[in-house]
Amino acid sequence: MVDHVEVNGKTLGLIGYGNISRQIIRVAQAMGMNVLVATRTARPDSGGVHFTTQEEVLKNSDFISLNCPLTEATRHLINRQTLAMMKPTAYLINTARGPLVDEQALIEALDDGVIAGAGLDVQEFEPLDDASPLYNMDNVIITPHMGWRGLETRQRLVSMIGDNIRAFASGHPINRVDEIKG
Repeated sequence: MVDHVEVNGKTLGLIGYGNISRQIIRVAQAMGMNVLVATRTARPDSGGVHFTTQEEVLKNSDFISLNCPLTEATRHLINRQTLAMMKPTAYLINTARGPLVDEQALIEALDDGVIAGAGLDVQEFEPLDDASPLYNMDNVIITPHMGWRGLETRQRLVSMIGDNIRAFASGHPINRVDEIKG
């Protein structure tokens, strides 16, 4: 069993700067965490958030949260090389998309103590194979990717779909992955 770790005074690194990241930052700052963010678009530091490179986020964060879309450019964003950049005391959190992480490389890194642990709400291949070593690793927490199941969440998603359709029909599409700035 992995010891519990306090987050106050620790550094949270986020890869991606969309709506979810912004909410995570609010909570992290309320808990006394320092925040680093890697985005595709350079930004000046603001609101106690240091915007920087992905390499700096990986090297200097105690917790790394993936909050970016899955594209060809982000597939296996976390791999042997990027895991090796992380602190041996760092934890990887993936609530975005499973294939952002090379799962075999993650398993090896966890086994070898390259990083301290992982929290996975998504996996590279879903459903996760019953024989996956991730199920038996003391330094891994796996949660079911089911935040969408709440009634309010589904109502909000339906509303967002309607907004997207209306915006597209009017010639002003929104939430385009090919134009994500953060």
